[in-house]
Amino acid sequence: MGGGRRRRQRFSRIHAFTCGKASFKGDHSLIGGPGFSRVVYCNDPECFEASLLNYGGNYVISTKYTLATFFPKSLFEQFRRVANFYFLICAILSVTPLSPYSPISNVLPLVVVIGATMGKEAVEDWKRKKQENKINNRKVKVHEGDGVLEHTKWMDLKVGDIVKVEKDEFFPADLILLSSSYDEAICYVETMNLDGETNLKQKQALEVTSGLHEDSSFQNFKAVIRCEDPNANLYSFVGSLEFEEQYPLSSQQLLLRDSKLRNTDYIYGAVIFTGHDTKVIQNSTEPPSKRSKIEKRMDKIVYFLFAFLVVLSVIGSVFFGIATREDLEDGKMTRWYLRPDETTIYYDPERATVAAILQFLTTLMLYSYLIPISLYVSIEIVKVLQSIFINQDLHMYYEEADKPARARTSNLNDELGQVDTILSDKTGTLTCNSMEFIKCSVAGTSYGHGITEVERALTWRKVSPLDSEVMEVEGQKEELKEEKLTVKGFNFVDERITNGNWINEPRADEIQKFLRLLAICHTTIPEMDEETGRISYEAESPDEAAFVVAARELGFEFYERTQTSILLYELDRVSGKKVERSYNLLNILDFSSSRKRMSVIVRDNEGKLLLLCKGADSVMFERLAKYGQEFAEQTKEHIAEYADAGLRTLVVAYREIDEEEYAEFNEQFTEAKNRVSVDREERIEEVAGNIERDLFLLGATAVEDKLQTGVPECIDKLAQAGIKIWVLTGDKMETAINIGFACSLLRQSMKQIVINSETPENKALEKSGEKSAAAVAFKASVLQQIAEGKQLLSSSTENSEAVALIVDGKSLIYALEDDVRDVFLELAIGCASVICCRSSPKQKALVTRLVKTKTGSTTLAIGDGANDVGMLQEADIGVGISGVEGMQAVMSSDIAIAQFRFLERLLLVHGHWCYRRISSMICYFLYKNIAFGFTIFFYEIYASFSGQAIYNDWFLSLYNVFFTSLPVIALGVFDQDISSRLCLKFSLLYQEGVQNVLFSWFRILAWSFNGVLNATIIFFFCIRAMQHQAFREGGEVAGLEVLGTTMYTCVVWVVNCQMALSISYFTYIQHLFIWGSIVCWYIFLIAYGAMDPDLSTTAYHVFVEACAPAGSYWLLTLLVLIASLLPYFAFSAIQMRFFPVYHQMIQWIRSDGHSDDPEYCRMVRQRSLRPTTVGFTARFEAKSKRSKERGGDH
Repeated sequence: MGGGRRRRQRFSRIHAFTCGKASFKGDHSLIGGPGFSRVVYCNDPECFEASLLNYGGNYVISTKYTLATFFPKSLFEQFRRVANFYFLICAILSVTPLSPYSPISNVLPLVVVIGATMGKEAVEDWKRKKQENKINNRKVKVHEGDGVLEHTKWMDLKVGDIVKVEKDEFFPADLILLSSSYDEAICYVETMNLDGETNLKQKQALEVTSGLHEDSSFQNFKAVIRCEDPNANLYSFVGSLEFEEQYPLSSQQLLLRDSKLRNTDYIYGAVIFTGHDTKVIQNSTEPPSKRSKIEKRMDKIVYFLFAFLVVLSVIGSVFFGIATREDLEDGKMTRWYLRPDETTIYYDPERATVAAILQFLTTLMLYSYLIPISLYVSIEIVKVLQSIFINQDLHMYYEEADKPARARTSNLNDELGQVDTILSDKTGTLTCNSMEFIKCSVAGTSYGHGITEVERALTWRKVSPLDSEVMEVEGQKEELKEEKLTVKGFNFVDERITNGNWINEPRADEIQKFLRLLAICHTTIPEMDEETGRISYEAESPDEAAFVVAARELGFEFYERTQTSILLYELDRVSGKKVERSYNLLNILDFSSSRKRMSVIVRDNEGKLLLLCKGADSVMFERLAKYGQEFAEQTKEHIAEYADAGLRTLVVAYREIDEEEYAEFNEQFTEAKNRVSVDREERIEEVAGNIERDLFLLGATAVEDKLQTGVPECIDKLAQAGIKIWVLTGDKMETAINIGFACSLLRQSMKQIVINSETPENKALEKSGEKSAAAVAFKASVLQQIAEGKQLLSSSTENSEAVALIVDGKSLIYALEDDVRDVFLELAIGCASVICCRSSPKQKALVTRLVKTKTGSTTLAIGDGANDVGMLQEADIGVGISGVEGMQAVMSSDIAIAQFRFLERLLLVHGHWCYRRISSMICYFLYKNIAFGFTIFFYEIYASFSGQAIYNDWFLSLYNVFFTSLPVIALGVFDQDISSRLCLKFSLLYQEGVQNVLFSWFRILAWSFNGVLNATIIFFFCIRAMQHQAFREGGEVAGLEVLGTTMYTCVVWVVNCQMALSISYFTYIQHLFIWGSIVCWYIFLIAYGAMDPDLSTTAYHVFVEACAPAGSYWLLTLLVLIASLLPYFAFSAIQMRFFPVYHQMIQWIRSDGHSDDPEYCRMVRQRSLRPTTVGFTARFEAKSKRSKERGGDH
């Protein structure tokens, strides 16, 4: 349907949208007032009046910084972190006499750390800048005058420009549609980038401009548009066009930036909003700032270290003040080497208090090495590298759609290992959102033998009405596999009506009408592949595409749509051959959520007027004529069976209309469409409802929204990992429950607590129209059902039975109110699985917020549509499925994957690894800094808290930045306690993250204690061994520089070897970094010691001349290393043997060769199965347990 077919019939008669001249009512009276003051001079953007308005350009800025603001804004961001601000203060103080070290040695590490972080910010912003430039430099044809259009960059567009957008191009700004390649000035628009919907929207220009089909038509075109000011409302627009006369404009003429033109050769439009005034930019919001629980706890650790540092500084300054005050007693100098009789203020016994205060500032700088300056930047580097590994994991690559996993933010990698509750959408997330026509009921007879996933699951439920059919069809499985069709959207198997056999059925006339209705009653657009000649369909929903495909496969092929007709190839009952038939399309009565149905009115080739209708059973049966209900009871039974099988159903009906009735309807319908008032939609629905009556029932359709591959297996693994799974869906309760059985979220023995608003009493109150009384009754009913549910839950808990909670949308409204939500949540978290049906997008977000805030546990939301965005942003982690519902969910997510099943590997493997790595990394950072910092503190005790540093300035500066940082980064990137295969095999391992075993306060304090213990061993071994012992051949004892170098050597060896002991999985990179850091220390010591004494100061030739020749230096290093690591080694050995945690048990299994022993592994995995566990493994265990109990009774 290329877009060039022009017929003079008026397409405006078909769809319910405004066209032509209409009265100004409602909102249009506001034009010119506050909020409606925008004036656009079409085709004359440079005129004097337009220049006075000074509207913004079309250049869109998405970057965080500019060249001018990068340094001030980025520096401000860096120094908002308390640790960085503290080091900045230390850097400033380092230029004063108070400093215990040289300024350059203090400033350089800070510059390196801040520079690295700012560099990362700059790279990320440069990527945004490149994307921004790519969009701003796109080109579009713009009218430059004299009927000539030239290609112009998007960023150069101005309000009032006339642009020509061609097929499959994006709209460069918000436009008013003037005309299109169709005479009727309609066009088709894809809004996937705006709302995530893939269905096409139809737009139509005003009739007065619809004739502007050529570039030359705009040579003398001038018009003025007056409209609303820029705002964020995507679905409404109020304005007027002054062109000879005044005409009202609505959202039907509005084309939004970032929408795409589809199935239309070209359109002409006038630019009304540019750049940041466009509605899509007005709607853009900063994504919520999310931080992991580990990062929040890390901040607390840094604050604690800072407080501890202050305490140490206070202690040191107090003792220093006391010692300074007692330096001169009766004219005698206690510390004669400080010359307190000729000192400056720093050691003046007469001003000891001031000296103590100044000493406090000195020690505040000296003990700064307790706080790891490179911790934040190291973690950022590690998280970025972890994200790259996630992105490149081939096990999470979906080859069919060429979509890898994408970690859109690296901040939450470790949070993936701590998820307690998953809140999942159903359609498109658990299911494919790829509908297949699988069954139908026509004239009271059910057709279709296909087996759904739900039907297979239902065989476990003895109450299933389809058991006999399923068992019968299971016997034909192999035959069905061979016959399985490869047509997308069609999985129908029934020889009675396939291959044209329907003409031999007793009710062939009804079957013909049924299939013809499926081929006509839709808004689908056909597209022919020029190479293959195969027709594909652009449909508003996957359901509708499945109906049209089914009609085609059963003999009624829809192949062309014009403005006023639908053309089919039909299988003729008499001749048995396909014939071409055309149906004159008169009206389309569109589907809406309130109508729950759609209809078309057509005239067939015999001149009959037919109304063809399809819709939900809840609204269709009440519209049937008395004589049209011949098959009603059988159809209702079939619909109930289809719903039990997890299928989506629609009722199909028709009626003939006489000419007089249609003329009256059409007049009323046209009047309703041309209204420009608040009640326009209500009036259209009322008129449509008047003719959609006295229908004759033909039957019902049933389509399957198939489970995605691997969903039951994934849910089973996640459940064994102890993760709770909630399903939040907009589907009706029966469908959601049956999908729950298919996924094994529900099972036969599981008791169900159903909170449902559809009670007879509630329905009666609702019909009475007393809204306040109905609301009170609804709430009371919900509270009563929650109370009853809690009683059932408590009794089931005593009996170790699993319970499921199922809630409908209306009940959820009251369950989420402030005075009810706590008891509702208490009930929900006690249940094995929770399914919320008929949930609105807002309710999904509110449920997610409730679980997150009230339980304090980590929540993960996963969805694929625009209606899931709120839920994804509310959750601690939002995972978007890059499916067929557009990219809105992915754009709002933290991590994007192509299939639900990849969540298993994302959490159980990458989540566990990232959590363990980051936890170990922070604990190790804490350990190594405490070990280093306490050696400085212990020396201060020996030095009367004088502020004298034991280490050379550059030794201090390079400790965190160079000699110990790379092994920690390697740990954070490469370490594995368990292989990916065993992570998936023993799912309960994941609970280490949920229970925060590896980053508990006990473990943090244990590593801190290890640091203090190592510092004590290093310091006192060195000080005792070297204090009075001759160090050189000449008998000289060791000086400060030798003691400092020896202690520093011991620290470097101990912390790096401690790292080697902590690592579970060695790679050559870790070997290189650990042993390379130690080698680098010696190389640095030699190179730095060879420099001029003014530069190397206390390190001048200290290694070559003093330490290296002394055997005691090497022996002491070895003894200190062994003594320091021995406590950790002994503790680890005892814990591993007698008190192993779960990952250590699995390591034992692996080392003993039992990891492939099925019985042994099954025994270990039993620890992960509890009565409340869901999934098919737990279901089989529960069933076998019941069988044994029954056997025992006999």
